[in-house]
Amino acid sequence: MCGIAGTYRWPDGKVVTDRLTDILAHRGPDGAGRYNHPVGDGEVHLGHRRLSIIDLSETGAQPMVSDGLALTYNGELYNAPELRAELASAGVRFRGTSDTEVLLEAWRRWGTGCLPRLRGMFAFAVFDERTGELVLARDQLGIKPLFLLRRGEGLVFASELKALAAVTGGSLEVDPGALVASLLYYWVPDSRCAYREAEKLPPGSWLRCRPDGRVERGRFWNLKDVAAEAREGEQPDLAAVVEESTRRHLLSDVPVATFLSGGLDSSYLTALAARHQPGISAYTIGFRAEDARFEAMPDDLRYARRVAERFGVDLHEIEIAPNVLDLLPQMTYHLDEPIGDPAAINTFLICSAAREAGVKVMLSGMGADELFAGYRKHLANLIALRYQRVPRPLRRGVHAAVDRLPVATSRRGYRSVRFAKRFLSFAELPEETAFRRSYTMYDRRELLALLDPDLAGTVDDVLTEHADVYRDNELDDFVNRMCLTDARMFLPGLNLAYTDRSSMAASTEVRVPYVDVDVVRAAFAVPGDRKIVGRQGKVVLKEAATSVLPREIVYRPKGLFSAPLRAWMSRDLAPLVREVVHDGVLVRSGFLRREALQRLVAEDAAGQRDFSKHLWHVLTLEYWYRGATSGSGQNSGSTA
Repeated sequence: MCGIAGTYRWPDGKVVTDRLTDILAHRGPDGAGRYNHPVGDGEVHLGHRRLSIIDLSETGAQPMVSDGLALTYNGELYNAPELRAELASAGVRFRGTSDTEVLLEAWRRWGTGCLPRLRGMFAFAVFDERTGELVLARDQLGIKPLFLLRRGEGLVFASELKALAAVTGGSLEVDPGALVASLLYYWVPDSRCAYREAEKLPPGSWLRCRPDGRVERGRFWNLKDVAAEAREGEQPDLAAVVEESTRRHLLSDVPVATFLSGGLDSSYLTALAARHQPGISAYTIGFRAEDARFEAMPDDLRYARRVAERFGVDLHEIEIAPNVLDLLPQMTYHLDEPIGDPAAINTFLICSAAREAGVKVMLSGMGADELFAGYRKHLANLIALRYQRVPRPLRRGVHAAVDRLPVATSRRGYRSVRFAKRFLSFAELPEETAFRRSYTMYDRRELLALLDPDLAGTVDDVLTEHADVYRDNELDDFVNRMCLTDARMFLPGLNLAYTDRSSMAASTEVRVPYVDVDVVRAAFAVPGDRKIVGRQGKVVLKEAATSVLPREIVYRPKGLFSAPLRAWMSRDLAPLVREVVHDGVLVRSGFLRREALQRLVAEDAAGQRDFSKHLWHVLTLEYWYRGATSGSGQNSGSTA
């Protein structure tokens, strides 16, 4: 895991690449490297920051240059041993043991044809000195980020958007469409970028720059096609597929630990990892007792302790009582784009604690909920279909009764009431609209009321994009349609994005064994009625896990990898909320309407609606926007 950057026929390419690479130092504190070569009437420059995981010697250093090819690479290849053996049998002689060298030689032999053969997470740039061509590529599921910017015949790229913003001297304009999308989702979809000129290389794709100025793009893996093909094939042994993926993800020359929340996904991975690496360490979090009580949060710690004891895991417990006033601008800086999920703080603090203990690599249960229908929204959307058959007068009565219930008092919140109000906000809507509304922040009317009226067309564009992605498939299965949309939008746009940026801010690599090409194929081979059965979600994964885990862990109530937002908003952050709502940059610029924000604050304070998540995201958006429009071209992380 590393930071990569570079320029291709870009003015002052060396200076720009040096600056890009320096900004990415937190992604790779173990080493730095540079490479340059003439190309046409300009030059190519590649930069690299190294986090040493496999082959800690100099033979793994980057950019790696060999016989006319130069590679700067961020990621891990979990099938590198097999690829190495195949290449060696064809006569390739390797100098070291790194997967970087395997990738370089695979590219030499197969070019873009090697990409679908790669099993892992990756973003890389490879330059061919003979042809003068530079190719960028990104992994199948978008686990690793790659941002790029083109001007004329020149290109600049980096692992993080903040680096591109810094080297362009504040010349990048904020994209209002991305900010509107951010307000809707509380994250920016992978198809959009917070700055107009920049873009994210799409998952499963590559881009080739030629010396004559031509640019070619290609796709080597398409999730919707994989899902359709998997549905027609045989159902694999899911337990075997998950265990094999977990075993591969332990490949490392440094210690590996796990996240262990005590929920199904992390417990299953931890138990499997302990089979192959006895005594493995795990990290878990808890919250201040008063915050947990206020949020009525489940006691996940006791489950994590049971798993650790049963499988001989060395458990490290971290109480999260952060100074959120300090962490908010710090996390906004590291997250690159406005992402309003406080779970990013949890990830950062866990990875920081692990790094202090000498751990560089962590396994996460990320992705299982998206692929196996484990979120409440998946079950709720199925229940909504049945609810729509309830006589209309009765539904009106239920709606009126629930609407009168408070979501919180001054002493505690009522999660069941919050869930009920959330359910009724989408229960009577058509399929795609209901699914979108079940996990986004606002409906169309609410979003229009919050924003500058001139952005009404942009709102419709963002909503249309969701509808287009949701309907772009050949699946005849409601549950798998939801899972596919999550895997295409929610997973890369939010969960993988904050996981990468929060962990790398702590110079730690997080691996995601469920977000593996073989696990994904297995997941979409399973029909929806085996994922959700009755009121149980993720059933097929639970069945697989029962061969390893006790039933009390497998079938426990779902936990939350989140934060006590209502407690933070009502205490620590209340003065900041008032400042941002009354006199924030977004309000003064006209992007957000003060009166609409004031209504959110008033209804939240009265306990009738839970807008803590909405207001948290307004704070993250405000801090990001201040940095993005300050003229420095880089959010400093200390804007107040």
